[in-house]
Amino acid sequence: MRLLERMRKEWFMVGIVLAIAGAKLEPSIGVNGGPLKPEITVSYIAVATIFFNSGLSLKTEELTSALVHIKLHLFIQIFTLAFFPTAIWLFLQLLSITPINEWLLKGLQTVGCMPPPVSSAVILTKAVGGNEGIIITPLLLLLFLGSSSSVPFTSIFSQLFMTVVVPLIIGQIVRRYIKDWLERKKPPFGAVSSSVLLMIIYTTFCDTFSNPNIDLDKFSLVLILFIIFSIQLSFMLLTFIFSTRNNSGFTPADTVAIIFCSTHKSLTLGIPMLKIVFAGHEHLSLISVPLLIYHPAQILLGSVLVPTIKSWMVSRQKGVKLTRPTV
Repeated sequence: MRLLERMRKEWFMVGIVLAIAGAKLEPSIGVNGGPLKPEITVSYIAVATIFFNSGLSLKTEELTSALVHIKLHLFIQIFTLAFFPTAIWLFLQLLSITPINEWLLKGLQTVGCMPPPVSSAVILTKAVGGNEGIIITPLLLLLFLGSSSSVPFTSIFSQLFMTVVVPLIIGQIVRRYIKDWLERKKPPFGAVSSSVLLMIIYTTFCDTFSNPNIDLDKFSLVLILFIIFSIQLSFMLLTFIFSTRNNSGFTPADTVAIIFCSTHKSLTLGIPMLKIVFAGHEHLSLISVPLLIYHPAQILLGSVLVPTIKSWMVSRQKGVKLTRPTV
């Protein structure tokens, strides 16, 4: 009974496993040109649905109050979209001499280029520069991975505009007219996006399993798993050290936001973007694997560390109150 409850709670993780297993059993259904027609249903309809849904759920009316934390937002943006991908690139220069699968290593670089998750950091992500992840992420992918993408630069951005930016804007416009209804009914935005995302993951792996030339060795996979957990823990510790220095100017609550928002990466934004930037690439699924591992890893680490971080924050806040001079 407890297992069923846990599976119901983590249905998306279970769904990822089932989607990959389904692709392995019958890859012909989801390949390009197959019955699902992913070149249309996924590349355009599914991606547009995710971002229209994001537009509907995005509470931009809360941005004004969020802007007062401009220093916090700047730290998160710089760490996430500058320091993180650069540090990963430098680390990969060392890993390139190891026998780890090169496409998994490229996948690690794509993880570094991803923005924070919309679900957990939407206000933090949007407050400084609008939808910076939509523009900066593909630029970072092209900068660090170069000609790995077989799609022309102009084609990538035109498709990003039509399937990401336009649906997002339309979702925001629609939200203005039905905001009261949305607040009252509270539609399951997260479940809708996650369900569509499972379809994208399924078709991506269908292409992989239908290609006999692609082979993923277990040694590389285990090492990537270990590296991902090590990167997350190291960066969480690094952001903690940076944000708790005496002259940092951050409160304990700011530090908690920095630890999670600076190190978390968006699967919902990431997979559709990889599908666009690496459209038609035979190793797309291998490039996607590190991001698919990073997502549950950040949730697992977060759930383990939350009690410790929360108790630290409470004790620090009490300490601050006690040291304040009384009038």
